[in-house]
Amino acid sequence: MLSTWGSVKQSGCTAKPWFTDDKMELFYRKTGSGPPLIVLHGLYGSSDNWMTVAGLLSSKYSVYIPDLRNHGQSPHHPDHNYTVMCNDMGEFFDRHIRGKCILLGHSMGGKLAVTFAALHPERIAAMIVADISPFHSPGRQDSITSFHRKVLDAMPEATNATTTSRGVAEKLLAERIGDIKVASFLMKNLVRNQTGGFRWKLNIQALSQNLESIMDRAPVPEKANITGFPVLFVRGGDSGYLPESHFPEIEKVFPAAGFITIGGTGHWLHAEKPGEFAKVIIDFLT
Repeated sequence: MLSTWGSVKQSGCTAKPWFTDDKMELFYRKTGSGPPLIVLHGLYGSSDNWMTVAGLLSSKYSVYIPDLRNHGQSPHHPDHNYTVMCNDMGEFFDRHIRGKCILLGHSMGGKLAVTFAALHPERIAAMIVADISPFHSPGRQDSITSFHRKVLDAMPEATNATTTSRGVAEKLLAERIGDIKVASFLMKNLVRNQTGGFRWKLNIQALSQNLESIMDRAPVPEKANITGFPVLFVRGGDSGYLPESHFPEIEKVFPAAGFITIGGTGHWLHAEKPGEFAKVIIDFLT
């Protein structure tokens, strides 16, 4: 059962994006009770996408799920990189978290979790990174970046003046990017505008302009050696976002890191097998 949702300012809870040059007050959802656990969603995601997993974790933890900047109901801003998102998280911690917190990050949120944990290890009780390597190999990364560039170019085309329904928008999007599963996931961000047409909740312009920064490795010093809290990397067995070849480099930064593969899942493992994913997290933390 969802117990709390909102942000410090009511404007952060509206569907219409707003801009700020000062503090980034993230919209968030909260459920459960117990030690605090923050979920950081991935690119194109939002707090909505994580409520099933949050419900499974809520009997043991107070689960906070912020919408990261330029996503969901949080503010829009032209800057989008791991440095400014770390600042956002610092503000979020200061407002809502006392003491240490468990961090769970997926994809882009996983890189953010790694970056924040490297900068503020004293605030972390444990960290779980879902289906992303904080580092990358150029060949594989170039293909992933190219795909996301195609996605961000296609999204405005799917909501042009000729789009008459969500079905039409989804069909146009799937044809343009060549992946019906991704198109279906992206549709969670499509809402009606004030004139009866459609708009994306995402700040597509900012995400497009900052795509290389989003796809880049987490800005963690290569010689960092972080051992103050337990770390687990979970990957989907059918996903290529966390290749085994990256394990040695990850272990240089997190020497005690563990690795688990959930078979039969792709990149969105938390949506494909939420029960198994939640069990992995609970087993790790207990």
